[in-house]
Amino acid sequence: MKKHNISITTIAASVFIALSGVPSGALAQAHARAASTPPSGTIVLTPGPNGDWQDNFNPFSANANYGTLGLVYEPLFYFDSLSGHTFPLLGKSYTWSNGNKTLTVNLQNKAAWSDGTPFTSADVVFTFDLLKRYPAIDTNAVWTKLSSVKADGASKVVFQFQQADVPFAMYVLNDPIVPKHIWSKLGDPTKANITKPVGTGPYVLANFTAQDYRFNANMHYYGGIPPVKTVDYPAYAGNDSVNMALAMGKIDWAGNFIPNIQKIYVNRDSVHNHYWFAHGSVIMLYTNLKDPLLSQLPVRQAISLAINRNKIANEAEYGYTVPANPLGLVLPNNQAWIDPKLKSQLNFGYDPAKAIQILERAGFKKNSKGIFEKNGKPLSFTLQVVAGWTDWDTSCALIESDLKKIGIQVSVIQEQYGAYAANLNAPIGKKPYQLAISWTNAGPTPYYLYENMLATGGNYNVEQLNNSTVNAALLAYSRTTNLAQQKQAMYKVENYMATKLPSVPLFYGPVWDEYRTAKFTGFPTQAHPWISGGPASNFAQAIVLMHLHPLK
Repeated sequence: MKKHNISITTIAASVFIALSGVPSGALAQAHARAASTPPSGTIVLTPGPNGDWQDNFNPFSANANYGTLGLVYEPLFYFDSLSGHTFPLLGKSYTWSNGNKTLTVNLQNKAAWSDGTPFTSADVVFTFDLLKRYPAIDTNAVWTKLSSVKADGASKVVFQFQQADVPFAMYVLNDPIVPKHIWSKLGDPTKANITKPVGTGPYVLANFTAQDYRFNANMHYYGGIPPVKTVDYPAYAGNDSVNMALAMGKIDWAGNFIPNIQKIYVNRDSVHNHYWFAHGSVIMLYTNLKDPLLSQLPVRQAISLAINRNKIANEAEYGYTVPANPLGLVLPNNQAWIDPKLKSQLNFGYDPAKAIQILERAGFKKNSKGIFEKNGKPLSFTLQVVAGWTDWDTSCALIESDLKKIGIQVSVIQEQYGAYAANLNAPIGKKPYQLAISWTNAGPTPYYLYENMLATGGNYNVEQLNNSTVNAALLAYSRTTNLAQQKQAMYKVENYMATKLPSVPLFYGPVWDEYRTAKFTGFPTQAHPWISGGPASNFAQAIVLMHLHPLK
């Protein structure tokens, strides 16, 4: 089963802070969870099957072990994509000035590295200098937006932006900070072999083997003594072995795909075994807008109307999700951002007959093979998906069947991931695909999904949209911290999505999250969605652990 948990990845659940700044009254509560009793218990985590572990705790490595980010190394702030809330970590507060081009961050003055060395602004400045010196580790491309990062005393850092870009602050403030006194001696960080990590986080590495590694509570953590004494990561080779361990009660928190979860997992111990598959993103049927047929709105409208999204959600996705909405928003996460005028347009219609009418009105006629065509060009497309991503493979087969019924021919091509990714990420005008199923990159507000997917030059603008209305709205959002103005900008993009359908939203991508309450309570739930669930969400994982309650 695939993993595409893209949401942007965190200490007190009661501290909910807007991206435009931190209210001063919340600062005293930022780490209010400080425990007054010693930590207890061992929680067993399995974010997913990975085979044997590699001894790698380098926060700049894409293959770093779980817990490296969050449990050991922390960013300044964590911005939660599900709740929209911001959690202060190494940063206590931040403010904008100079026309939203200067971002000043006040740091935690009680934080220390796990070897006892005090944490200061010098560590932050050093980390960002490291990103600038070695662009390969600047995965958020922060130095394409920043002009300088400077310390203002031991507990304050000033980020100077080249131009106002308020939402980009999330990427800057989400980078993990490393200790200057250690990393200044390591040279190229991509080549650093980190087996004994020193961080500021709530846990320290206790032991490592290829089959299992553990963290113990950092008793000097500035956010309070962690309530859970030990965090254990056993290695599992595949889904089946994880699911068996879950059913047997050997795992306390997992992020695994389980077919028929009620029977296999919940019914084994309905008192303690629970799950919550929150909506983490929107899964799209991307259309290559450089294709002369797919660039026509009636064709995209017909495709959308002909797809039975309920069937896809129930059969391909095992009923773990529901159809997405025409605005492309992640709901209910982004509920507060919906244009009031569009609240009656949140459901897709399934109407094959109307799809046929739209094509006929646009001048398409069926040929001898029953395929719609115009000017000798049939509506015949390839649909790319990754081989082995079984739910998406099934979704594509259902889409192929649905479109065939109305006279659109689709040939599903199952690619290896490397070829699939290369096709979607090829340069503008040279993308060798017509239709493709893929993810979106969601964030704490709709801006992040829209900017990634729709902006000219967006990181995942695979449909190759170049629209002045969309670009202007996204730019207007990025220039201000005013919530009302930001919403007005998003309303324009929502209207564009709903009326122009640049790509076709299908269903919400679920975040796999199984949790067991026999030993610990306090997990985020559907009834109390205070933060992203699932142990694979790096920084959120650490915050959840800080809010668990051991049962003695």
